[in-house]
Amino acid sequence: MSTGRGLIISDFRPYTAGDDYRSIDWKVFARTDQFFIKRYEEERNLSVHVLIDTSKSMDYGTTKTTKFEYASMLALGFSYLSARNNERFSLALLSDKSDYMRAKRSSNQVLSFLNHLNKVKCKGVINFEDELKKYKSSITSRSLIIIISDFLFEIEKLKNTLHLFRNHELKVIQVLDKSETNFSVYGSLELEDSETGTKVETYLTESKRQEYREKMYHHIINVEQETISAGGKFFLFSTEHPLFDAFYQIVNT
Repeated sequence: MSTGRGLIISDFRPYTAGDDYRSIDWKVFARTDQFFIKRYEEERNLSVHVLIDTSKSMDYGTTKTTKFEYASMLALGFSYLSARNNERFSLALLSDKSDYMRAKRSSNQVLSFLNHLNKVKCKGVINFEDELKKYKSSITSRSLIIIISDFLFEIEKLKNTLHLFRNHELKVIQVLDKSETNFSVYGSLELEDSETGTKVETYLTESKRQEYREKMYHHIINVEQETISAGGKFFLFSTEHPLFDAFYQIVNT
């Protein structure tokens, strides 16, 4: 339970310069001749915000599940838990035209989100930095913030945004397809950027494949380090990872 200005007094602490004088307990002062501040238990429940990247790269998958589908199922899990715990739940689908949904406290909120997510079409490139800053301005209380993406963009965009959520409980979830980490292709290929449509013809040697793997590994480490520096917790999952196991790990870490 968090502390704040609720109705139930939790305990007291000595008054320090800059504290709100309205919280001084004058009855305690009359008895002790010292200033003490009332501390309250916060009555409002925790707010849960799940932000999902819906850029075109999230529509990729070499198995039966795309990255966006995997992210959506995780989001639905949090929606269910929020409904069960009577917590406020919001879902943000980040794109060039971001879509924000706020749940009504009802038994069918999971079904409502499922229907909406089934209609989503991943497309284009998003300005991750701008969208997170915009969304941050709408959060009015300390919350659980869950950001789900493949994070296949410049690490600077994370450096400039994750710290904004330092005063919240932050969980960053990177979802990748196995081909993006293993990179088992080789020989003459035509590679296409799923977000921009740019095509490049190339020949992949073993050394090039190894170079790619090393760059991907370092990028993942950078995402983790930026998350930790912002006071958050980092999770990495392949779309092949059992969904229940992933959800259990996120909730219990």
